[in-house]
Amino acid sequence: MSASRASAALRSVRGAEPADQALSLSVIVPVYNEQHYVEASLDRLLCLRDPLIRSLQVIVVDDCSTDASLAVVRRVAERDARVQVLAHPHNRGKGGAVRTGIAAATGDVTVIHDADLEYHPDDLARVMVPFVREGADAVFGSRYLSAEYRRALMFRHTLINRTLTFLSNLATDLDLTDVETCYKAVRTPLLQSIPLRSDDFRIEIELAAKLAKRRARIFEVPIRYMPRSFQEGKKIRAKDGVLALGAMVHFKVVDDLYREDEYGSHILSDMEHAHRFNEWMAAQLRPWIGDRVLEIGAGIGTLTNHFIPRSRYLASDINPHYLHFLRSFATGKPYLDVRRIDAGRAEDFDGLEGQFDTAIMVNVLEHVADDAAALAHLHRALEPGGRAIVLVPQHPSLYGTLDEVLDHRERYTEERLRRSMVGAGFEVEELHDFNRLSVPGWWLNGRLLRRRHFSRVQLKILNTLMPVARRVDRAWPWSGLSLIAVGRKPG
Repeated sequence: MSASRASAALRSVRGAEPADQALSLSVIVPVYNEQHYVEASLDRLLCLRDPLIRSLQVIVVDDCSTDASLAVVRRVAERDARVQVLAHPHNRGKGGAVRTGIAAATGDVTVIHDADLEYHPDDLARVMVPFVREGADAVFGSRYLSAEYRRALMFRHTLINRTLTFLSNLATDLDLTDVETCYKAVRTPLLQSIPLRSDDFRIEIELAAKLAKRRARIFEVPIRYMPRSFQEGKKIRAKDGVLALGAMVHFKVVDDLYREDEYGSHILSDMEHAHRFNEWMAAQLRPWIGDRVLEIGAGIGTLTNHFIPRSRYLASDINPHYLHFLRSFATGKPYLDVRRIDAGRAEDFDGLEGQFDTAIMVNVLEHVADDAAALAHLHRALEPGGRAIVLVPQHPSLYGTLDEVLDHRERYTEERLRRSMVGAGFEVEELHDFNRLSVPGWWLNGRLLRRRHFSRVQLKILNTLMPVARRVDRAWPWSGLSLIAVGRKPG
């Protein structure tokens, strides 16, 4: 089927899509010794036309081929400016080639396409539909959903794929039909924020596992598949299936979900996966939560998820990765709105005056250059009688490397926080410490060992012991790692 006929068939199913919803597409093509196939595969790809694809970028990564593959792809690039060729000086495997391509991607969506002819680029038009219509974060092309046709070949290979998919689903709690598919399309900013470590075919398992842990909205669409035999050059072998099993265990246990960035996303994500600790924190704040809530610094909705539904809930952040997740999370929740709000910028609060009965600011105030201004902005957004709930780190003497990497301006004392709340116009109704259990661990990691990330082992131990630890927390003879203040706007 031609690209134009495929597009027409898709439009008859999905209906007309507005032209301004079209997305740019980056296609990564890893190449290793494919001189007999790669030119035909690229020619098919460059013929792709669809109303949902605004522009096409093709990134060919030659993984140190020993045949004429590199010369062939350079010849294709000479006649089509959309093709960019990158070459590895040493063979790094499919995963290494994919990572190189991801770094160069500039499209709204990035997808992986093999250099052989097993997958047909016409199906990429189908892959783009959930991004436009459903706000998908990722779309996998499944060889096992109903398609127009597929080649019947390699039963044992198919059986292994289905078994790996079943085991992967057990680990991720996804309901995929084809975890090993090549056609994995992901929104580019999301994909570029994920640290991928695998150099070989294990990248298929790793990407699915990390998307699941990032709570990405993943869709599947049916695609056609024309598998090659081993005699025709198929490269995946039985050992890759064994390696995939090990990868499932590894990426189930290891939480390595964010690249290091200016927001400290990789550190904050570690804390956000301490589920029982976050349940404890939510329980501390819940008695003060009203029905119209403004949350500043919502992250990936760790606390949001504990407090919704409400009549109105506005979740905000400044981290673009978190905002992307929150907007996806808000799909189907008419009471939940998402907005970029910087606590220190007065203009970000314009139009919010007096609209909320509760404002939550957890682990945000210590990042803001002018905390008095930030609290005054909360005061503006609250109705008379509304409450601001503020959680900040305590103990200036504990300030160390963890605070530095998290960009903490300071650690507070009770008197310092009370003075700031009163200065912003609040009547302080409640001020108490929280989480005494973690004080020795913070001192050990941030002051003594000078670490710049949390110990994941310690976090898992903390999370495991939390049901008991929270009951005896007040028994420790020192004050907590954090302070919680509840301020009421008079009126």
